[in-house]
Amino acid sequence: MKFPVNCDMAEGYGIYRSGDDEGCIRFVSHINVACGFHASDPSIMWNTVRMARKYGVGVGAHPGLPDREGFGRRAIKISRAEAAAMTLYQIGALKAFLDYERMPLTHIKPHGALHGMAVTDRQIALGLADGCERFGVPILVIGNSEFENVCNERGLENYREFCADLEYDDDGIVIITAVHDAVDPQRSARRCMRAIREGVTESASGRTIPIRADSITVHADTPNAVVVAEAVWDGMAEIRAAGAMVRNLHN
Repeated sequence: MKFPVNCDMAEGYGIYRSGDDEGCIRFVSHINVACGFHASDPSIMWNTVRMARKYGVGVGAHPGLPDREGFGRRAIKISRAEAAAMTLYQIGALKAFLDYERMPLTHIKPHGALHGMAVTDRQIALGLADGCERFGVPILVIGNSEFENVCNERGLENYREFCADLEYDDDGIVIITAVHDAVDPQRSARRCMRAIREGVTESASGRTIPIRADSITVHADTPNAVVVAEAVWDGMAEIRAAGAMVRNLHN
């Protein structure tokens, strides 16, 4: 997996903080940095980039809707052009800090309702693609979405995320909630491992549904995010070890 475990971070503002970023960063391979619209500010963005350099993790942009009060988790009526402009603007802001620290932009993962709107709204999906395309980096997408379709049509490298700490509906679409509740770390890890190994998960209604997991997402604002991230990271280590064993048997 090119992006084994990613985590949404830098989602505070001013003196306010959301989640234990430094606790979580020890158990992820990549982070998604909020770019100032749904959360974050210049100082938080820069400090988060520096923290990523300290821990040696990849940094991606996490552009969202301009809605700090709703944390970017409320849909807003916007046009394709507006979606493109706000996406380009936010990624560019993060890219400035990365350039200063001589670090690459590794990927892009749209946030919250902006990403959720692009599941079914082709105009929003096209706008997101317009804003992402020029950066030439992989995009983490919600599977079975219009945004995934647009990325594939344009030949944009993309990977499906699987959320360790959120539920899925019967169509395999992640359920975006306004507030993240604490989850059972071991159940979360088991769900991730099953999605990777078997290509299925259990929906919120209890149905077994097909799913593809190219990258596991954890959220730093989940109340017990650090233990969830650690459980998922340990599970991924088991998968890596199993893969190495298979390769050794074939050599």
